[in-house]
Amino acid sequence: MGRRERKKAATRAAILDAATTLFLQRGFDAVTVREIADKADVSPKTVFTHFPHKEALVFSDEDDRHEHLLAAVSTRAPGTTISDALKAHYLLEIAALTSEPQRQILALMERTPALVDYAEKMWFRHEDALVARITEEFGLSEPSDEIRFYVRFALHIQLSATREADPEQTIDAGFRLLDEGWTRYRGAGG
Repeated sequence: MGRRERKKAATRAAILDAATTLFLQRGFDAVTVREIADKADVSPKTVFTHFPHKEALVFSDEDDRHEHLLAAVSTRAPGTTISDALKAHYLLEIAALTSEPQRQILALMERTPALVDYAEKMWFRHEDALVARITEEFGLSEPSDEIRFYVRFALHIQLSATREADPEQTIDAGFRLLDEGWTRYRGAGG
């Protein structure tokens, strides 16, 4: 990494550190971008150069999450289904949310409806890339409606699981429904 890239990385880290400190102290809505910039010793324009939205300061790892989600499908072990790979990936992500810094960020999110909304919209931005990856895995030139629905529902499973006391049970139930279909449950009153 050259000098310029190191300087950009240091500036980005300073902005993130300042934002995280202020958000955790006072709450997301009570902190302005100007205050973050002042604490990081940069201009507000510099903050927006690195983070297009204030909300992006809370989700700075989104590019990594995107790559890990796609890798869960493309690097899964032979014989592992896409559903099993996604289940394992979701459980790892949810487990990571229990680390101390992540728990504080999650608590901040839960107190801030704008962050919850942003997180959900951001999560569904992965849809097209995951559809493309699965379409490629199946050797198709175009995605089918089934692949599109599968991905949409699979992404929703993770969002639902993060809100539950037993995320593993929710993830298992969601993928069981996706993999086996609703017909299995019709006998139980469906």
